[in-house]
Order: sequence, then C-alpha cells, then structure tokens
Amino acid sequence: MSTVRDAVLARRSYSSVTDRAPSHQELLDLVEAAGRVADHSALHPWRLIELRGAAREKLGAAMVTAAEASGKDAVKLAAKPLRAPLLIGIVASRTPSHKVPKWEQDAVASGVAHTLSLLLDDAGWGVMWRTGEHTRTESVAKALGIEEHERLMGWLYVGGVPEGKRGATRKPIDGARFVTTID
Repeated sequence: MSTVRDAVLARRSYSSVTDRAPSHQELLDLVEAAGRVADHSALHPWRLIELRGAAREKLGAAMVTAAEASGKDAVKLAAKPLRAPLLIGIVASRTPSHKVPKWEQDAVASGVAHTLSLLLDDAGWGVMWRTGEHTRTESVAKALGIEEHERLMGWLYVGGVPEGKRGATRKPIDGARFVTTID
C-alpha cells in the first residue's frame, strides 16, 4: 500500500505531456480533496480556472498582446498554452480580513495548487506548475477574468505522461541542510 510520503517522493514535474487529460469530473473530485489545505478562518481565498481547447488559444493571444505591449518578441507565446491539453489557472482570491493577511491567503492558494499537483501526479497524470511574467499582465488578467482583489499565481499544465517517463527519479533532498534549531 502506497503512503502519502511515497507519493510525495515519487512526484516530479513533466515539461511535456501527451494529449490525454483528466475529465472535468475527475478534476472536480481532486479539487475537493486539494481544497482541504490549512486555511486560517476558512476563507477559501482561491479559485481555479479550467482551460481546455480554444480557451488555451485565448490565453496564448493574451500573452502575445502583453509581449507586444512591452516590446518583447511574441512569436512563440501563442503556442505556450497549447503544450498541455488542460491548464488550470491558480488564483489567489483574497478576502478582506483583519485576522488573515494577504500573504497568508496567497499561501493557501499555493497550498491548494501544490496539493492538487500531488493528487494529479498520484492519479497518473503529468503535471508542471508554470509561472512567469505573464501572470502579472493586464491582457492575461482580462482574458481570464481576474478581478481587482485577485492574483494569478500561475498554471498547472496537465496531460498524460509520455511513454517510458513515469518513475524517473529525482535528486534526493538532504533534510539536515534545511532544518535548524534554536537553543
């Protein structure tokens, strides 16, 4: 029987995936579990945007618009969202609170995204979390319906794992390097 630790240790990012993707219902089932992350005051300060088909092309066009507005080369940008059959936009949807600061609400959204990526990986899907300057552009925010109180954290690119890629190992982490104590 596999443990949570086993699943975490086996997780890796897949920079390329096949055209298969989880169904909408499969995604909802995993989101229900991912939404159980620690959440001070139970604000649920997050939402996810499911992008498939033409919605990915709309995102690519928004990325091109953003690049052109900044004078950057936009040639390859339209194709970026087409690298996976499913993109999941991760949005920190901040709620006014005197108890829970914005950074903590962003941390909850990040926790949901990471937990969802673990669940997708454990279910056999290839996942990569992508971020970058386009998460902070006006044209992308408009295309995705990001509101004033929200912050786009990035996208999970999701698809099938290419043949022979499952099970590749990652470099181990030395826990002692990252844990300190205070006397």
